[in-house]
Amino acid sequence: MFARLKMAKSDRSYIKEITKIERQHLLVLDDFGIQRFDAQSRATLMEIIEDRHGKVSLIITSQLPISKWHEVIGEKTIADAILDRIVHDAHRIELKGRRRAGNR
Repeated sequence: MFARLKMAKSDRSYIKEITKIERQHLLVLDDFGIQRFDAQSRATLMEIIEDRHGKVSLIITSQLPISKWHEVIGEKTIADAILDRIVHDAHRIELKGRRRAGNR
């Protein structure tokens, strides 16, 4: 999603792409935190979270503990604002299980 939005900024279709996302009643961010956010992705994430906060649903899946999300998001002030909007009112489901011998 973030790669598509970066491309949209370069070809001036960003507003159209963001509008599509805003119209969705449920947005799923899968595998959150696989790589660190750059400045543009961080700003886009903040915009998406801000627009959705308290209005529509968001599901975030991640293998990264929430305690590490500040590092992945980057800039502390923006990370605080994002986490404030999504973590405090969230329904959290933490899955635990044994790792297989080959998955270390």
